[in-house]
Amino acid sequence: MSNPVVLIAEELSPATIDALGPDFEIRQCDGADRAELLEAIADADAILVRSATQVDLEALEAAKRLKVVARAGVGLDNVDVKAATQHGVMVVNAPTSNIVSAAELAVALMLAAARHVSPAHAALRNGEWKRSRYTGIELYEKTVGIVGLGRIGVLVAQRLSAFGMRVIAYDPYVQAGRAAQMGVRLVSLEELVAESDFMSVHLPKTPETVGLISDEQLRKAKPHLVLVNAARGGIVDEEALFEALSEGRIGAAGLDVFAKEPCTDSPLFALENVVATPHLGASTDEAQEKAGIAVARSVRLALSGELVPDAVNVQGGVIAEDVRPGIPLTEKLGRVFTALAGEVAQQVDVEVRGEITQYDVKVLELAALKGVFCDVVEEQVSYVNAPLLAAERGVAVRLVTEAESPDHRNLITIRGTLGDGSQVSVSGTLIGIAQRERLVEVDGFAVDIEPTDHLGFFRYEDRPGMVGTVGRVLGDAGINIAGMQVCRDEKGGHALVALSVDSAIPHEALEEIRTSIAAVEVRSVDLTD
Repeated sequence: MSNPVVLIAEELSPATIDALGPDFEIRQCDGADRAELLEAIADADAILVRSATQVDLEALEAAKRLKVVARAGVGLDNVDVKAATQHGVMVVNAPTSNIVSAAELAVALMLAAARHVSPAHAALRNGEWKRSRYTGIELYEKTVGIVGLGRIGVLVAQRLSAFGMRVIAYDPYVQAGRAAQMGVRLVSLEELVAESDFMSVHLPKTPETVGLISDEQLRKAKPHLVLVNAARGGIVDEEALFEALSEGRIGAAGLDVFAKEPCTDSPLFALENVVATPHLGASTDEAQEKAGIAVARSVRLALSGELVPDAVNVQGGVIAEDVRPGIPLTEKLGRVFTALAGEVAQQVDVEVRGEITQYDVKVLELAALKGVFCDVVEEQVSYVNAPLLAAERGVAVRLVTEAESPDHRNLITIRGTLGDGSQVSVSGTLIGIAQRERLVEVDGFAVDIEPTDHLGFFRYEDRPGMVGTVGRVLGDAGINIAGMQVCRDEKGGHALVALSVDSAIPHEALEEIRTSIAAVEVRSVDLTD
């Protein structure tokens, strides 16, 4: 039998090929040349890419033997993960390969902005010696606010602590005790903006975080604030940032990411108090080597049929066929759980009931944690780091199995206890020969709804007219309802509207619903990748 074919479509670190070993036939092509790629991928078992090669539906359909797509880096914008999943092709990346490089760049931007390195360098190249014009500020004994205390945020906090800075942070998914162990004080976003001399953003880009650092927030800042965003473009409102910098309401900014990329023309680039780089967070020799080695190892695991921890869509390894369909459902349940909780849980139980408990269902616990943390940390969440993320945040995790399942053939529940002692739960099952995904319980309310890309949950005191009000508000906002269910705990008690919609519900519509029906709780869930 011939060795599996591994296609390398872009220039990678030599260590990548060394990590693959001698068991594969290594071929190379120019992934940016479309015709060459489509011809070369036809009989490849695996393909390794960086960012220039588009692995889309056309490429996947041309690849008759393809089992795994490996992106030597973090981002997956050039890989159609959904199409790969439909074709049974595993997608892997290197989620932690660049965290040190990204953290160091954030610190570099902070120092450069604080000391006016960019404009001073430009002036000197133009033959100008302007020492007095570019007087900067020290980091020592200043307060730095870290927005997002994930792995990169923690690395930045550690490095800035060494500069003698006081570190505060905003992250609703980190417990105060855990932050205190790192010498970090947790505060609200408003407090962080008001207290900080320096700010560094380290959040994932989600519908909730887009525009999080807005004009409203920037108006609370100190006039000498230095703001750094080396996380994701769009989290900082660029128009509001430009106005704040132009008007002298904040001091300077360091930017590595932008709302639309590539970005070569922005009003921000004309400001002397802005230092900007073209998304260089992962652009170090060390990060590229780590990424290449990581995905090479994943390819070896995938092609040998073993569990691949860094797979972002389907999992390989010894997982029972009856368990596999529950993996994507469980990950979705984790994401719904996080949206409903709105904060980090102190205890998370992953409960699995029914026939599948005769198999090893440990993978469902990992899938649940992957979903729980998917939308709250900046780094890519995998089966390897999800338990570590839980441990870092002081979250106790327990897998509970029970062979008896009275109402469903199999039932998966994620149940968590929050800081105030309240509980959040969400349950799902697979129905029919097609194994269709259904949400069947939310916070004790029995529901039956498909977990589509966009969901909404509104809890209120049971009384007439509320469903019509919800429909009117969504209609006025141009949101089409795909499915809706109303349930209640008792007549005149609490009621829950659970619905799936065709597009994300705007924040303004959510607030109008909250006010109009005097809702106890209003939550939206975005399950898009």
